[in-house]
Amino acid sequence: MELDGVIHIVVGSTFGLVVRMFIKYISGREKVFSSNNILIVNILASLFLGMFLGSNITNKNLILFFSVGFLGCLSTFSSFIYQLFKLIQERKYLSLLIYYTEVLILSFLFFCLGYFITLTYIN
Repeated sequence: MELDGVIHIVVGSTFGLVVRMFIKYISGREKVFSSNNILIVNILASLFLGMFLGSNITNKNLILFFSVGFLGCLSTFSSFIYQLFKLIQERKYLSLLIYYTEVLILSFLFFCLGYFITLTYIN
């Protein structure tokens, strides 16, 4: 990867982190995201990714900045995995199954929603 691509990813990640920490701040959580906050952030990131891909952007640096950097840092895959692990430790298997399914299905549906809204109304 070229240096300018790395720079675009780093700058995008920085903005993604700032937005993620802002969401954490306004939610009043001090230690880690709750499962509801993780769900909201992942749904928003999925919606934005769908909208971004639906707009057929071809600029490589913009793709690296927004989809890899910003949305990659905004979405909280590691927090999602940690939450699943906590539910296993607490032996809340039904909650684990519901949460896992909820995040995957809603994230996918919001990705599709963003993609098709962009195709329909923007392009």
